[in-house]
Amino acid sequence: MHVSRRGDRLRAVIGVVGELLITAGVVVGLFAAYTLFWTGVETQNVQNELEDDFAALSSGDVTGNDERSNGSDADQAEAQEEPVAEPFPGDAFARLRIPRLGESWSWIVVSGIDLGSLTKGPGHYPDSADPGVVGNFAVAGHRATYGEPFAYIDQLQRGDEILVEHQGKEYRYVVTESFITVPSNTGVLLPTPGQPGVAPTQAVITLTTCHPRWGSTERLIVHGTLTGATRVRGDS
Repeated sequence: MHVSRRGDRLRAVIGVVGELLITAGVVVGLFAAYTLFWTGVETQNVQNELEDDFAALSSGDVTGNDERSNGSDADQAEAQEEPVAEPFPGDAFARLRIPRLGESWSWIVVSGIDLGSLTKGPGHYPDSADPGVVGNFAVAGHRATYGEPFAYIDQLQRGDEILVEHQGKEYRYVVTESFITVPSNTGVLLPTPGQPGVAPTQAVITLTTCHPRWGSTERLIVHGTLTGATRVRGDS
């Protein structure tokens, strides 16, 4: 009789534990689905809204250097003669296109790299240069989740184009190098990347993301150099 009761209690405990494990598995599965899929849906919805914001911003805030569009030193140094108010974190800032990643690959870059801003899309390091200006225009982006904008930037090769639309112009950068480094290597964000204290003499771009794709133990860095600019808005 006692053996039977102990067996019943054991089976009951096993049953409860089994149900808890199943429930935990369902919760983990739902969280994984949210992280892998639903965050991407949310980011895409935000990107659609940012497209409208960016279109309005571009039509109203065009600077006046219409003639210079060949990527010369004068073009780089004077791309923004008129000061423009810095957008708030998470606001639309620029449009980024990378042909190597597909004709439809296009992201609105937001201002800021805080966690909230990067859930909306790639983010502009606020202390880095603006597009087309002498210095280092630096952008961070998720490689997994939240639309994974930088999932495949490891495929970029030397000479590939990186196109950045900002304030009525599209700036053309070409990739010069890519490499993996440690998260503490903030030198990649310097005005002259990797050279502390050296004043910049050209306009460059830096893309940063986590490495490996589903981890964050290292950083993947892509550098590029400005080669030209084209007026895209505000012709009237």
